Amino acid sequence: MAERPSKGLADVVAASTALSDIDGRAGRLFYRGYDINQLAGSATFEETAYLLQRGSPPGRGELAGYRGEIAAGRALGKLVTASLPEIARSQEPMEAMRSLVSLASADDPDKDSNEPGPNRRKAARLTAQQPVLVAAYDAARQGRESSPADPESGVAANFLLQITGTPPSERETQILDACLVLHADHTMNASTFAARVCAATLSDMHSAVVAALGTLKGPLHGGANEQVMRGLEAVRNSGESDPVGAAGAQVEARLRQGEKIMGFGHRVYKTEDPRAAHLRQMSAELGGVSGDDTYFRMSRKMEEVVFAEKGLYPNVDFYAATVYHYLGIPTDLFTAVFSVSRMAGWTAHVMEQHADNRLIRPDSEYIGEHGLTWTPLDQR
Repeated sequence: MAERPSKGLADVVAASTALSDIDGRAGRLFYRGYDINQLAGSATFEETAYLLQRGSPPGRGELAGYRGEIAAGRALGKLVTASLPEIARSQEPMEAMRSLVSLASADDPDKDSNEPGPNRRKAARLTAQQPVLVAAYDAARQGRESSPADPESGVAANFLLQITGTPPSERETQILDACLVLHADHTMNASTFAARVCAATLSDMHSAVVAALGTLKGPLHGGANEQVMRGLEAVRNSGESDPVGAAGAQVEARLRQGEKIMGFGHRVYKTEDPRAAHLRQMSAELGGVSGDDTYFRMSRKMEEVVFAEKGLYPNVDFYAATVYHYLGIPTDLFTAVFSVSRMAGWTAHVMEQHADNRLIRPDSEYIGEHGLTWTPLDQR
């Protein structure tokens, strides 16, 4: 008897990669052999993107050169610029990201080549442009111009500047930068797999990234952080005198009804997601600085209840929600912010796939009927 297929391809090895690795039992994540706990707060997002895309940590000169590529790559092409107002009027954030990245390919000078050099340059440009696209979209839907980027600042500082219109503090920049590092890659998740399937046909990097963005759009993948924040806001806006207690009571009631709580549990991690530990600390810090840590305290209460009832730990999405909120990022842009960081990993996976390629074509198990006889329409 043939072995039954693994539903959702759980535990099926779909590709070999040197980019990231997870020890689910120990709760550890590695980028090219470096523990995420060493990188978060120590390596900048640009250093991390370079590590993923180019294979090793950059030296001072290499980092300066890469930062120069990022600064030069921020410029948006004419098709993107011309289309932004209409896209902002008619499309939600992740739909817009999918459209804008596709349009950006038309103005990329390396769009017709999958060779290593052009791919490296496209990877840097896509990494540079994604935060600019998110901020430009947000500005366009509000009918305003996005703040110009500071050529001396990095991705995190410029993104906060362009989203809020105010130069961020050094600590705010450090926190968002650490968030981008934490989200940069995560082995064969759904959007990365989609990018690699597309790249395996020898399609181009922009097409593969569009496939990844369309996959990240789904609420079971990238949309969880937004749903977490919506839930917190709904409880707090309900008029309860004790929103912390109300959050805990609501979660307890939902769990006992068999409902799933977004932001908890992970298919790979059997213990705490190492990224969640960093995000919890950042949420606590930002909540304290803001003078109103209610959302953080609500989150902690929810975490306690879920663990007591189900033994589940929060995943990366849970505390990312309140961190982004405290940084002044609009809730409906949370998934788009995820794409800003994950662009580093997606593009690295596309290059890895192109470098050692075989078409990804899994088999399937047929479960339909057999032996039916077709009757022509005029005989029925």
